[in-house]
Amino acid sequence: MGKFSHINEQGRAKMVDITDKKITSRTAIAKSSIQVNKEIYTKIVDQTIGKGDVLSVAQVAGIMAAKQTSTIIPMCHPLPLSGVNIEFAWSTLDNGYDLIITVEAKTKGSTGVEMEALTAASVTALTVYDMCKAVDKDMVIGETYLVEKTGGKSGPYIRG
Repeated sequence: MGKFSHINEQGRAKMVDITDKKITSRTAIAKSSIQVNKEIYTKIVDQTIGKGDVLSVAQVAGIMAAKQTSTIIPMCHPLPLSGVNIEFAWSTLDNGYDLIITVEAKTKGSTGVEMEALTAASVTALTVYDMCKAVDKDMVIGETYLVEKTGGKSGPYIRG
């Protein structure tokens, strides 16, 4: 087992030094989801939730979260994001609907954008919950995970 890169000589947390890492184009795709009942699904699609257009607000919240990742995840480096795209797709469940959230984040830098994509996916789902909780609090936020990443020393990753 190699040394942990986030631990200093005193055994305490540190931000990894990326000074000598090569600048490359990097992308990351992450997914999350939120299960909603039929009433919430209908209100989102018809844009009749009292707080406004749920998907538009959630999309902006996710983009803002990607841009703020280094302020809420202690060891993340601030990154100059070159793009963040959030897309939605619905799937039908036995007892409702699943809103699938897909985030793609891009940068040109010395470290990857996985955390930015994952943070954006999580905050997008949380924002949907926040905007719809007055209708029903039984929504379930699903697994959030990295789908793929490109660039960097470790090369591409595609979830198996």
